[in-house]
Amino acid sequence: MAILNVVVTILLVITAIILIATVLLQPGEQSGLGAIAGGAETFFGKNKAKTMEGKLALATKVSAGVFIICALVIAMIG
Repeated sequence: MAILNVVVTILLVITAIILIATVLLQPGEQSGLGAIAGGAETFFGKNKAKTMEGKLALATKVSAGVFIICALVIAMIG
């Protein structure tokens, strides 16, 4: 069990670093007054998954999920 604890702890630290980096690299939501009237969702906003923003959002979601799973595993082991 000690080896599993070390492996999961290392994975938790790596995932935390990745999670911090992906959150910091994402641009802020600066849609301005267009968001009030719903003008922020245009044709170009619908293809967001292929952009760098979409990839960073996906990486953030995946790393957050792995982080939570690792934290739960460590809590159950220790």
